[in-house]
Amino acid sequence: MHARPRSRSPSASPHAGGLADSLFTTAAENPALPMLARRPDPASAGWERITAVEFRDEVVALAKGLVASGVSPGQRVAIMARTRYEWTLLGHALWTVGAEVVPIYPTSSREQVEWILRDAGCVAVLVEDEQGVMTVGSVCAGLPRLRHVWQLDGGALEQLVARGEFIPRATVDSMRRIVLPDSTAVVAYTSGTSGHAMGCALSHRGLACMSDTLLAGWGHITAPAGEQPAVLAFLPFSHVYGLMIQVLCVRGGLLMGHEPDISAESLASALRTFRPTYLYAVPSLLEKIYKNFLRASQLAGRGPLFERAAGTARDFAAAVERQRLGRGSGPGLDLRLQHALYERTVYRRLRATLGGRVLRATSGGSTLDRDLSLFYEGIGVYVHDGYGLTETSGGVTMQPFGREKSGTVGKALPGTEIQVAGDGEILVRGPSVFQGYGGDEDATRAVLRGGWLATGDLGRLDAEGYLTITGRKKDIIITSSGKSVAPAALEQRLRMHPLVHQAVVVGDNRPCVGALITLDPEFLNDWRAALSLPGDAPAREAREENALREEIARAVAAANSRVSRSESIRVFRVLPEPFDVANGLLTPSMKLRRDEIVRRYALEIDAMYQSRIRPGLAPASDEPSVWDDTDDVFR
Repeated sequence: MHARPRSRSPSASPHAGGLADSLFTTAAENPALPMLARRPDPASAGWERITAVEFRDEVVALAKGLVASGVSPGQRVAIMARTRYEWTLLGHALWTVGAEVVPIYPTSSREQVEWILRDAGCVAVLVEDEQGVMTVGSVCAGLPRLRHVWQLDGGALEQLVARGEFIPRATVDSMRRIVLPDSTAVVAYTSGTSGHAMGCALSHRGLACMSDTLLAGWGHITAPAGEQPAVLAFLPFSHVYGLMIQVLCVRGGLLMGHEPDISAESLASALRTFRPTYLYAVPSLLEKIYKNFLRASQLAGRGPLFERAAGTARDFAAAVERQRLGRGSGPGLDLRLQHALYERTVYRRLRATLGGRVLRATSGGSTLDRDLSLFYEGIGVYVHDGYGLTETSGGVTMQPFGREKSGTVGKALPGTEIQVAGDGEILVRGPSVFQGYGGDEDATRAVLRGGWLATGDLGRLDAEGYLTITGRKKDIIITSSGKSVAPAALEQRLRMHPLVHQAVVVGDNRPCVGALITLDPEFLNDWRAALSLPGDAPAREAREENALREEIARAVAAANSRVSRSESIRVFRVLPEPFDVANGLLTPSMKLRRDEIVRRYALEIDAMYQSRIRPGLAPASDEPSVWDDTDDVFR
């Protein structure tokens, strides 16, 4: 296989046994250690903590109930619930008896639920509420292997515990001890942005190696010395990133709080009251937090102050980065003084909204904008941008401690190798690579080539081994003139504007690149209120539309400043509603269904391009002279 030079790190230590073993070890060695936390109710400021021995005993009691219900090693049980304590409890009980966990997003459609339950051959499924029971019930007729539908809010776990009271503890212990490290622990389904989702078989060894590697190399930065690290889990356990956090916390003895409600209000309350020492997040959340900082400052009349402070934070972080990479002397005196001033007046208040104890974070799921990374580092919360896939049990790269480089996703984790093939595709090899797509040997052979996983992602390795992600192979846009454009960076930059909620770059077989944009309703309302336009209603509406068009055009221009002219967005349209799971335009993991978006808005896209052609000129090329930049389509 033709490939460019690779990045390699030292090998990780081998792993033996199943994922549940670490819980039993911790409970024996440090029984009083607080391991898990949950709020009794969403409005509560207090958190109930569960010690290692309490958690182990609950796991054993539930595992006995699973045995009594006929769940045996190798059988598959689906968990269709939000990020709750009970998810972690049932997952470890299933691993204790050698069963396999099949995560399902609770927001999944009826068709998605039916496909996963049938494809995985699940014998049971745990749902949260009556709605989940109805969804599963509507497809049960086509699922002959499905024997149990357990409703969490209907007392299902308590019923299972009662059912298993007669099972000896020794039965559970013997079942746990025969779980092999290469046994399948999780069958995680890909997001399915096109076609059916495919089940990735992840082994106990793969998930354990990934977590142990991160703990060995970066565990010391998850809390100040002498403090127990605390992590707030709010990302879905149905996604491999959230699942990796769960495994990492239990194996590493980090206190893990559970927050099932990811609304802005609930999450803000959870952060303030739980006060994590380390934050695991995704770029969209970090973007939203930044925008909320900006919005709160604007509403308080301190918008210009925040923008100056944010600029200083980025400049300060960039200077610190040059210093740690040996490329500069660090921040000058004036910059240090400005930064110290804003630390007292702005930055510490921003950190307080995250609980006041977070000094570092990890971002995953997609790449993080360099300017946003520098902003967080500048206010005192360094964000490690990493890279991983479902097929790699989570992580592939991480920022090396003390040599972090914003704008990249870091270097290969210990034990993992990375190559970049001649066409730019990232190839990965290591102990965490998955076992294959269940029941689909052709798909498995297509991505596992000579021991290397073809990720489908595009990137580049620099001379020091840092990886930069540039996009997905299947997302590349090819204009009618043959220009290839990766949409991710443009979309990322567009979303940094406060008014922009979502962006999808289009342009396949078109004369230039275009964009479909949705607006953030909260910022839009504030923006409208701040306009205070004179005149009667029709006149105000016309002026408002013009002003909004100009504001979005500025966002587009800012995004275009990072790319060449031929790659820049030349047309755009603002859509009246967002892309979401309910309208079928986002996957349950919140990824864009690009093909469906293009199909759904085909007429709008056609109109967007047609309005850009000057009379008497045909769009034979994407030369700028063909287009009139004054008539962007707005709707």
